[in-house]
Amino acid sequence: MRPIRVITNLRVPDVEEAKTFYTDYLGLGTEEFNLGWVARYTSPDTGANVQLVSRDATAPEDSVISVQVDDVDGAYAEAQKLGYEIVHPLTTEPWGVRRFFVRAPDGNVINIVAHVA
Repeated sequence: MRPIRVITNLRVPDVEEAKTFYTDYLGLGTEEFNLGWVARYTSPDTGANVQLVSRDATAPEDSVISVQVDDVDGAYAEAQKLGYEIVHPLTTEPWGVRRFFVRAPDGNVINIVAHVA
């Protein structure tokens, strides 16, 4: 597996209520996307970003980070081979990503994701 990008997922009660702090005060003023339950905000100057998540739309648990990879199917097979707990199975989601959730040995849930063409 080759990670391309790692993004922090911050749990918030309400994305719309939380976004002003992150966009205005922290300067993450570019909204890359907003699905209502998850949104990504990025600094237009530096590219620093954060995702705000109120609840995951399809997974049973929320993830603490999202790791974009070059081969999500291969990463899924490797996680299974190594015996890691799969929290959410490999799924092509309606918003244009293919992903699964895996539990790290420390208990954190990680979203492994690739954008579909």
